[in-house]
Amino acid sequence: MSQLPTVLITGASSGIGTVYAERFARRGHDLVLVARDKTRLETLAARLRQDTGVAVEVLPADLTQRSDLAAVEARLRDDARIGILINNAGIAQSGGFTVQSADSIDQLVTLNTLALTRLAAAIAPRLATAGEGAIVNIGSVVGLAPELGMTVYGATKAFVLFLSQGLSLELSPKGVYVQAVLPAATRTEIWERAGIDINTLPEVMDVGELVDAALVGFDRREPVTIPPLHVAERWDTLEASRQGLLSDLRQAQAAERYRA
Repeated sequence: MSQLPTVLITGASSGIGTVYAERFARRGHDLVLVARDKTRLETLAARLRQDTGVAVEVLPADLTQRSDLAAVEARLRDDARIGILINNAGIAQSGGFTVQSADSIDQLVTLNTLALTRLAAAIAPRLATAGEGAIVNIGSVVGLAPELGMTVYGATKAFVLFLSQGLSLELSPKGVYVQAVLPAATRTEIWERAGIDINTLPEVMDVGELVDAALVGFDRREPVTIPPLHVAERWDTLEASRQGLLSDLRQAQAAERYRA
């Protein structure tokens, strides 16, 4: 058995999740692969076992279904070998807010926020007790930009960023590393599933480049990693401005401009 922590990866059957599986397998980590498509998971697992020699387990699950989600939560709570969670499973959605159905919104919010949060909550207490481990949450730069028009999807990714930052403040003193990864447009199947033609996008990052960059941030223990951001100081400025805004809040009275 590998001396390195086992990595559980959601959404592992394609795209970002598959590349994370390949990269961690090459690093010598055993894997637990989670996704709906059992056939694709088993094909990936067989290839990784042959190519790298690590142990790879397949755990088919639809994380929008409470019973399946509960099974993955139980695995994260109970399996002390799992020391890294890659919270990657997610979906996007095309069309404006007024044309999206209640069911499609429910599915998107459930997978992108509720499932992600519950999985983090399942593993965090054990990692905190052990004083080590990592939780990686895959967000999106869309969560910073309502101007991009993906209102519900962007809102879920803003949630992922906030959650990750809050968890980092709470868990890092206990030895647990939390990373938010914010891709921009990346060449994965998420676009086709959302009914969006990826060829209409002006710039798209290769998924291997995205994950490799995210892992550089992981190794550096960055709280927030934004691979497509070429001027890192922009993020620093944004954070400094946010802190400045918080310092100007006065809870006892409304601001002068709001007084009659």
